[in-house]
Amino acid sequence: MSNPKPTTPQKTVARKADGDGKGIALFVIASCQLMVVLDITIVNIALPHIQSALDFSTTSLSWVVNAYTLTFGGLLLLGGRTGDILGRRRVFVFGVLLFGLASLFCGLAQEEWQLLAARALQGVGGAIASPTALSLITTTFEEGPERNRAFGVFAGVSAGGGAIGLVAGGMLVEWLDWRWIFFVNVPIALLIAFLTPRHVKESERHPGHFDLAGALTSTLGMVALVYGFIRAAQEGWRDPYTIGSFVAAIVLLTGFILIERRSQQPITPLHMFADRNRSGTYAIMLCLAAAIFGMFFFLTLFVQQVLGFSPLATGFAFLPVSAIIAVGAGLTSNLLPRYGPKPFMVTGSVFAAVGLSWLTLTDVHSTYAGSILGPILVFGFGMGLMFVSLTIMALSNVEQRESGAASGLLNATQQVGGSLGLSILVTVFGTYSRDEAQTQVPAFLSQATPLQKAAFARTGELPPPWGNEVLTAGVSAGFVTAAIFAVVGALIALFVIKVRPSDIERLKGGAGMMPGG
Repeated sequence: MSNPKPTTPQKTVARKADGDGKGIALFVIASCQLMVVLDITIVNIALPHIQSALDFSTTSLSWVVNAYTLTFGGLLLLGGRTGDILGRRRVFVFGVLLFGLASLFCGLAQEEWQLLAARALQGVGGAIASPTALSLITTTFEEGPERNRAFGVFAGVSAGGGAIGLVAGGMLVEWLDWRWIFFVNVPIALLIAFLTPRHVKESERHPGHFDLAGALTSTLGMVALVYGFIRAAQEGWRDPYTIGSFVAAIVLLTGFILIERRSQQPITPLHMFADRNRSGTYAIMLCLAAAIFGMFFFLTLFVQQVLGFSPLATGFAFLPVSAIIAVGAGLTSNLLPRYGPKPFMVTGSVFAAVGLSWLTLTDVHSTYAGSILGPILVFGFGMGLMFVSLTIMALSNVEQRESGAASGLLNATQQVGGSLGLSILVTVFGTYSRDEAQTQVPAFLSQATPLQKAAFARTGELPPPWGNEVLTAGVSAGFVTAAIFAVVGALIALFVIKVRPSDIERLKGGAGMMPGG
């Protein structure tokens, strides 16, 4: 007697993914991207509270950002390759769960090293989940309008995640506790992991091997380089650990280049840099990321510690930046086919440099409306002009089979450039704030109460108003360096980028407007 064969779970999953499940599949993929993107800005709002709770110095506080972005950017390409080889859905779920577990560890941290280790683990989870999330769109949605709409939702979440993180971070820190900016990721990650096998199809596996040596040497090399700059800010350039870090960075990064040149399947396709436009684009992204990471890091400290803003007020204070970035990006998208990307790269860099130069005038008597709002709007508009044009230039004249590597490399450049740039800015901050502290300490000692003197002897931190003077001097110097980064970006755009008439004709025809980074 024969019985009808029961429907297998795999077939049920396939039917769901092909029918109504596609909406849920897009929700799952977009939620993952939102969680990963949101985590960068949501942490910025909480930085002063993390510093106070775990006794970070201002220079070492930058590691709360860098521990995440270095591992995220350094392992991003490896994460995408892992999904291709082992199956994107399987790897996606693992990355999401790892991100959620690391977020739990972040929220439970009681010491500096515990938070930094958990933040690095978060970066690993993000590097696994984010590129596979983008790749899952191509395996879940059919090419054409359906896939284009999915890419549009994904891009919108990527662009809006920063703004959502600012407000959400302010709410969580002010109404609950800074630890909840991490705890909130746990139920989201569990929900994504639960829904994914039910509504997202597994991708076909592709043969290949993991370039672990390339991924590790590049990531460790950048960690050593960033540590060297931050150590120099704290202990000086002659400190043995500072020198040793730079030597280790040179050795590791040189080894990385040699490994990539000999590898049959390199994590970073070095031939991508043979095109002058693409190399210039990556260099501009390094400068851009350094400027934007530095601006958010220093302004978050300034508006909360000097201007006295609450975390929620700080979140809303930065919302105009997200809005003006969207305006600049929309304007660029409409005008790119007519003028090509180069004018927007140059103009955007100039706007960014002007905004950052304007911020160097900030002092302890500054106000948000009078001294902060104008510069960040100018800066944000410049960023909007550059984001779209950089993405288009990075993906132009790239074969379809390498478009993922090109966009992934642009994303990795953004994260690593932001970490490296922030470490340089923190070094400048440390130098100038130490010099200002030498001026402020005698004034403090002559006016401070015995209780204030005892606290200073224990922590080495000057209280307001003397501490505000120290912080502002370092922040202003940091903005000078950030403005220099933006000027370098403008010069690269002006003298390195060469857009041919055929490139503009391709944009008019819609070619090259591929989804990416």
